[in-house]
Amino acid sequence: MLGLKKRLSALAKDGGLIRVGLIGAGQMGRGLISQIEAMVGMRVVATADLFVEQAKNAYLKARVPAAQIAETNDLEEADKRIAAGQVVVTSDALLVTHLHHVDVIVDATGIPDIGAKIAWNAIMNKKHIVMLNVEADVTVGPLLKSMADAAGVVYTGTAGDEPGAIMELYDFADALGFDIIALGKGKNNQLNLAANPDTAKEEAAAKGSSPKMLASFQDGTKTMVEMTAVANATGFVPDVPGMHGPKATVQELPALLSLQENGGILGRTKIVEYVNGVAPGVFAIISSQMEEVHHEMTYLKMGDGPNYILYRPYHLTSLETPLSVAQAYFDRTPTIAPYYGMVAETVAVAKKSLKNGEALDGIGGYTAYGRIVTAADKQRLNALPIGLIGRNVRLKRDVELGQVITYDDVEFTESNMILQLRQLMDMNANQ
Repeated sequence: MLGLKKRLSALAKDGGLIRVGLIGAGQMGRGLISQIEAMVGMRVVATADLFVEQAKNAYLKARVPAAQIAETNDLEEADKRIAAGQVVVTSDALLVTHLHHVDVIVDATGIPDIGAKIAWNAIMNKKHIVMLNVEADVTVGPLLKSMADAAGVVYTGTAGDEPGAIMELYDFADALGFDIIALGKGKNNQLNLAANPDTAKEEAAAKGSSPKMLASFQDGTKTMVEMTAVANATGFVPDVPGMHGPKATVQELPALLSLQENGGILGRTKIVEYVNGVAPGVFAIISSQMEEVHHEMTYLKMGDGPNYILYRPYHLTSLETPLSVAQAYFDRTPTIAPYYGMVAETVAVAKKSLKNGEALDGIGGYTAYGRIVTAADKQRLNALPIGLIGRNVRLKRDVELGQVITYDDVEFTESNMILQLRQLMDMNANQ
């Protein structure tokens, strides 16, 4: 955001402050707290985590004095502490969404059902909500956005995450009138559809990350979910189920991601894609119908055309989230949101042969991985969205390895927030 430091400084000079409530003090949350402590005009005034010591340590690592950190699960006490200039830690996630002295909520849990609860409560309490929870967004995001619009608050994904970084390139190219052929990201890990917490354990320990989270990267689910968020924000769709996933360099992408009749791999344009070999970057493949534009792009050493690449070689994840917080607060606009509703979905696919009566154990687990498909394909297959899988989902019949898991294959042993919101969203869509 151009001029953000000046706007934040002016806010602080007038005695103002963007007060952020954070839920989830894992790796993403810790980074966010430290980044915001280095800024003016913004502070994470309340943080919730099931393990309160983790939230305390996040503040201590951000050089917040221990005397400024107050622990409480009492709403009135928490508001008083914040008003007095302290920061609050709590084990009650929903308490943060009710705090009077919080302007913007950030969900950094990455758990679909919890994210749905947080977003729902934030919107009900007239708080802007920034989602570092793409899994929840691709499951019920269109409904949450509609609710936020009606409530006069902002529902948004985050800058710094790949979907937000891709949206930055898309908005730039779209505003300038370029034809946008493809949007995509690099994949860090070699695709391993069988990855699970056991196979990821050693690498996760070396990286200091969660084995389940790492498994969701390795089995491709995270990539599918991220590109589904981009699809729903732009109207672009996967060219084929699961995308192509080619291996290529940045220089090879403009020719590779062109139509088959022009020597590329695509059956259509306006698609989302992932590529092995360009991580951690994001990209947009663009072209133009204007001869003079092609001349200028050649002069600017953007390639020989007719396709060119806009490439951003980094994304700073939660360290960039303050940009989305500020944009929601100052401008009342999202960084990225499902403007097109559900044009694509990430559906559940059996990671192994599953048996009747077996429970599905969630994203990054042992039972299922995600695959992006068009919304039409999801409807045709009656496929189960990946964001709904969990211990409350039990198989009614056997499902073979590699088979898409459908609603007909499962029963829900109990309801939860994300299931209720999804059912409401589907009911409204079918009316």
